[in-house]
Amino acid sequence: MGIISAIAEIFGFGVGISIGLVIGYFVFIFTRPTHVEDPVIPTLDELDTETLQRLLQEIPKWVKSPDHDRVDWLNKFIETMWPYLNRGICKQVKTIADPIIAEQIPQYKIDSVQFETLSLGCLPPTFTGMKVYTTGEKEVIMEPTLKWAGNPNILVAIKAFGLRVSIQVVDLQVFAFPRITLKPLVPTIPCFAKILVSLMEKPHVDFGLKLLGADAMSIPGLYSFVQGTIKEQVANMYLWPKTLEVVIMDPTKAMKRPVGILNVKVVRAMKLKKKDLLGASDPYVKLKISEDKLPSKKTTVKHKDLNPEWNEEFSITVKDPESQILDLVVYDWDKVGKHEKMGMNVIHLKDLTPEETKVLILDLLKNMDPDSVQNEKPQGQLVVEAMYKPFDDEERPPDSEDSEVQKAPDGTPAGGGLLVVIVHEGQDLEGKHHTNPSVRLLFRGEEKRTKVVKKNRDPKWDEEFQFMLDEPPSDDRIHVEVVSTSKRMGLLHPKDALGHVDISLADVVNNKRINENYELIDSKNGTVRIEMQWRTSS
Repeated sequence: MGIISAIAEIFGFGVGISIGLVIGYFVFIFTRPTHVEDPVIPTLDELDTETLQRLLQEIPKWVKSPDHDRVDWLNKFIETMWPYLNRGICKQVKTIADPIIAEQIPQYKIDSVQFETLSLGCLPPTFTGMKVYTTGEKEVIMEPTLKWAGNPNILVAIKAFGLRVSIQVVDLQVFAFPRITLKPLVPTIPCFAKILVSLMEKPHVDFGLKLLGADAMSIPGLYSFVQGTIKEQVANMYLWPKTLEVVIMDPTKAMKRPVGILNVKVVRAMKLKKKDLLGASDPYVKLKISEDKLPSKKTTVKHKDLNPEWNEEFSITVKDPESQILDLVVYDWDKVGKHEKMGMNVIHLKDLTPEETKVLILDLLKNMDPDSVQNEKPQGQLVVEAMYKPFDDEERPPDSEDSEVQKAPDGTPAGGGLLVVIVHEGQDLEGKHHTNPSVRLLFRGEEKRTKVVKKNRDPKWDEEFQFMLDEPPSDDRIHVEVVSTSKRMGLLHPKDALGHVDISLADVVNNKRINENYELIDSKNGTVRIEMQWRTSS
């Protein structure tokens, strides 16, 4: 009877539970309200600060802050350049890290630490916004927001006490908010002398660390210790106002103004070695001063002469007479192909006594290596006269950056302006039949011409032309053509084209003034220097 009673109790409990669930289900269904209102969704201005911060955490800065710009173009650029940036950055890291590692490992009694594999992976960093400051100083300040979830492959092999251990860094994540300052701005490519990098807040750095094939970060307490150590060390070194300074060039040299002028007279050459198989050579001399971006100066070509006389004078501006050097190279002119070097030598400006003409007889060398056996054979001699004259305060030329553009004259159309084109000089101009260069300007159907300079490959015109316009020529171009003309009767080729270039005027309108050397199209190596100004009444 006890067994039967227990079975009946269990059965009754199961039946009761089942019946109760069924009854509860139907009561729940039929007692629900038939009219259900839509949920109330608050607008952003109705949310509290904590909720807004939680919602806006992942929205890019260019959405949240109107002073941050969207930089999709920069991300596209980095994505295209990343394979090359990857190799360049890794190479630079090895160059910097290897001597530091070699200096540090002896005190820890480690035999060696080497990068077996170093790659930043195929996923480039992403900039989610950038803020640029305008300070009025000669500097550019940028604050990009950087996010990088990369797949690097960094494998480091450590040897110590006869054992070899490999450590691999994987799954790297870096979120940073740096400030990048380019200063000072200088008129020499790349146009800034230093890069200063600071972190505006502590970076987030996350990565995996594999030791002997196992995830070392799974060790209790190690992950938080490594994270905290990295953040503190990086913050101590680079958190603003502390900076990482990368020197690109010496700003004192980049900003130097001319302090004097070097007058050089190329007199003659003697006993030059013949370069042509048939007949004598056609020598000319090229002059260029070190640390100067201006084109080289050249003498005329003396055809079929191994003892040529030029007696041609040149003036070259000097910024640092203690360090600058004048390079002189004698070439053999060739109508077809590359001109061949016949010899070279240099003049150290520090060896010249100011305002005293010095006659120099230079032995031409094959190259400037003092230990080269090629210099044992004589290449001839070059006779030059050189004098360095320092500027007085009154003679010092004004800094081109500080020169202001004049205002347009009275009567200039409102909203328009005066386009001024100054044709300064040409360099390395060379015609097939004669070289009597002049410049032809063509703009909006109007043509203007400079004077003709006879028999000169480096002419100086310094002529100014003006165009009165009703509106800024932002979308226009000016056609510049250099031609050589000859008025000799019966000449088979009275006109010879020396090259041309089309110059966009957008930069002139935006910057008010430009003064640049332009490479001529359809010219062997000719350039023309043109200054342009956009003058307005305001």
